[in-house]
Amino acid sequence: MDRFMLHLKNTRFVPEDSGHLLAKARQVCSGTNTIIRDSRVSSKYVEFDVSIDKSKLDDLVSHLNPIAPLDHAKHVVEEHMEKEDAIKLGISYFNDERFWECHEVLEGVWKKCYEGERDLVQGIILVAAALVHYQKFENNICLSVLGRGLDKLAKSSGMYHGIDIDALRNKVQMIINSGKISRFTI
Repeated sequence: MDRFMLHLKNTRFVPEDSGHLLAKARQVCSGTNTIIRDSRVSSKYVEFDVSIDKSKLDDLVSHLNPIAPLDHAKHVVEEHMEKEDAIKLGISYFNDERFWECHEVLEGVWKKCYEGERDLVQGIILVAAALVHYQKFENNICLSVLGRGLDKLAKSSGMYHGIDIDALRNKVQMIINSGKISRFTI
């Protein structure tokens, strides 16, 4: 079986719908030899983490079409890329609300970092991971993980590969203080 992130076009769903969408997807795909691990809702996408035989992907997409049409599918494989390219891709994923993928690609960067840069990158990873929980309507977990991310970002400031770390820290702190989670870009 191959693993895919399926991004359906979101025209009406909110994170509170993620549990219902997961149950619906499992229902419409029963009998297709598909594993549907998770569902996440962003403003752009309904994201499903699935495993299926690659040759059956089109059939799976047709089963999910009553929920929403496919925007794109990404085959999940370990990617090896240069650090700078991975950071750019991570930023792009974050800003496109593809937080799980951001988390994954930045973990590859984190493994190549040293000392203080490790904490900085881990802080960004934790912010992305927190927002994955928000997309699943796990807001208390999101706020807790944002706090851990803020701790990792505490000793960093300025710009990091185009990311304004001070603005990122301020945004995360505002969310934690208010308890109101909102989407933002980096």
